[in-house]
Formats: sequence, C-alpha cells, structure tokens
Amino acid sequence: MKITFFSNFLNHHQLPFCMEMVGKLGSNFKFVVTEKIPEERIKLGYDDMNNAYDFVVRSYEDEKEAFRLGLESDVVIIGSAPSKYIKKRLKYKKLTFRYSERIFKRGFNIRTWLSLIKNYTFKERKNVYLLCSSAYAAHDYNCAFAFRNRTLKWGYFPKSYEYDIEKLIAKKEKNKVVEILWVGRLVNYKHPEYAIEVAKRLKDDNIRFKMNIIGTGNLENKLREYIKDNELENEVYLLGAVNNKLVRSYMESANIYLFTSDYEEGWGAVLNEAMNSACAVVACHAIGAVPFMVRHNQNALIYKNGSKEELFSYTKELITNSKKRTKIAKKAYNTINDDWNASVASNRLLEIINDFKRLNKFKDGPCSIAKNISQNKMYDWIMSNENG
Repeated sequence: MKITFFSNFLNHHQLPFCMEMVGKLGSNFKFVVTEKIPEERIKLGYDDMNNAYDFVVRSYEDEKEAFRLGLESDVVIIGSAPSKYIKKRLKYKKLTFRYSERIFKRGFNIRTWLSLIKNYTFKERKNVYLLCSSAYAAHDYNCAFAFRNRTLKWGYFPKSYEYDIEKLIAKKEKNKVVEILWVGRLVNYKHPEYAIEVAKRLKDDNIRFKMNIIGTGNLENKLREYIKDNELENEVYLLGAVNNKLVRSYMESANIYLFTSDYEEGWGAVLNEAMNSACAVVACHAIGAVPFMVRHNQNALIYKNGSKEELFSYTKELITNSKKRTKIAKKAYNTINDDWNASVASNRLLEIINDFKRLNKFKDGPCSIAKNISQNKMYDWIMSNENG
C-alpha cells in the first residue's frame, strides 16, 4: 500500500506520525511539502525538516513527482496544500483524507461558507473523509453540508516520551512551591494576560506559587507592565523564546499547566506535550484539542471560555489539593501514553483504511467518529461527558 501525505512543510508536530508510517510502510510512505520552511521559523530555532528526511518530496523542486503521487498513491492525506495535486484522484474517486482544523475560528463567514460548498460539498462526496484536527471542525464543515457522516477525530501528535510516572510526579512534588507554566505566543487569542491575572489573585489570597511564562509576542510589554504594577516580580517570570527541548524540561518540572486560548486555537499541541509531561492542566473549552483529549475532573480541568472565575478557582484548587493534582496529572500522562500518540494514530488509520465497513470501530481517541457538535453546545456536551 502506498500512502502520501501532502502539507505545506514538515514540522515537529507531524514528524512522529511520519516516522511511524515509514516504520510500517517503508518507501511506500511519502510526505510532499509544497513550501520551503519560512525563514522566520529558522530564525526561531526550528529545524529545516524539508531537507532532513528521505521520505520527503519537495514539490517546489519536483512538481511532476508530486502530481504523480497525488494520482497514483493508494491513499492520500492532504492538509495545508493546494488541491491541484489531488484533482485527478478525486475525479477517479480514490481514497483521500482531508486533514483540517476548524474553518470558522473567528466566527461564521458567508464567503468562506460559499467556498466550502463550491470546493468540498459537491466535489468531494465519495471516498473522501475528514480527519478533524479540532473538535469544532466537523460542525464547521457540516454547516456547508460537507463530509456528513465522514468525520474522524484526529489532531497533531508531537513526540511523546515514556516516563517512570511515579518518579516524575515525585520530582514535581519536591518543588519548594507549586510551579505553574504557560507556553505560547504572547498574542491576543492565546490570552497570556489571563494567567497573570490568576497570579495576582493567588498572591492576594496569600497562596505561594511560582509562574513561568514562555514565549514572545506583541503583548510582552503590556504583560511586563502588569507584572511590575502589581508587584508580581517574585512570582511571575517572563522567560522569552525557549527551544522545544527546554520547554519540555519546564513541563517536566511544572505541577500545573494553564492553557488559556480561545476559539482561534485550532488544535493546541502544547496540550499533548503538557499532558505527556504529567502536568495537571487547566484548559479553556474553546481550544480544538480539549473536547477530544480531555475529560473534565479526570485528566484535566476545563473552564468555560471567558470565565476567569473558573480559571482562577480551578487553579487555586489544584495548588491547594495535592492529592487531586497528582491524580489528574497521572491520568493526563496515561491519556497520551495509551491513546493520543503517533503510534496509536498510525495503527488506527491503517486499520480504518483496511476495513472501511467498520468506520465506527473505535469508541474514542484517534480515528473514532468526530461528532457534529456546534460551538454553542460544545461546553454543555463536554460537561455532560464528565464521567466518560
């Protein structure tokens, strides 16, 4: 079986899945990149993976080969790449998977809706399925009548590590004070200011803690001013840009991870990494990965988008209740170790490909059915599924 994955460029969130597929299919797996990695990413320390692996085909150097793979492969997975490479295979109704986050991150848009109908609803009706890299993707596409009953849970699968979980938890619990971590670009939709506002309230309540914030962005100066104005210099530390390996070491040390993005966060691979690192996570329900990977009060705590009160109270609860914090952290680790990783995802995708008569064979996790749940109803659905 020959499988080809099309995307703009190869990154560290896709690499583990690709390596699993190479291990299973050898030279029958190819990854076609359609763009050079942006120079700004190189400057931030990202590797140029486009030129590092034999399974990568660079369409900007050999477009003829990209078109050949698009037509002749038994299966194609296509993410952020031009549809021209699969135009012929769609005509012949060859098995194809679209790989997408949600479409209406900033709310419904009539032009986008009309584009979905034009490009997907009628042209991709047979033998084309949607791998949803957001719990909100199925509904967004279904709004345009696209991929009805053909949506599967998917996501990003950054490298997962196996730990001696008891030793890792014990290491975290030796911290002099509870460590809280936030990682991401310091931009509006990720709401780093929410984390610092939580810090202020914790200090006002005389609760001891340490908060590290990793990332850069246009909110940095405002955050520094807020920290200074509220005398949080001894509690909150802005660490700037940190490479991915060092980020993981901070996660391995942190007791609690705050994930405060809103609906514009397509997936949020830092959630995979924080859970894999046995952090007790407090996450916003609007983030694409959260409804797929998180069960409230089991492997993380979920607050309703915009509810700063819930965010604060859950964070305070985890600081003051070490038993609950440890229980959630262990279950978070098991979620990634047992289900949400590249090995499980690749195995399940191949099982689905080989037996489409059992499209609903997996009850949860990668390749299970992604339900059509609207943004307005998602929070209530999450809470109704609190116990599984």
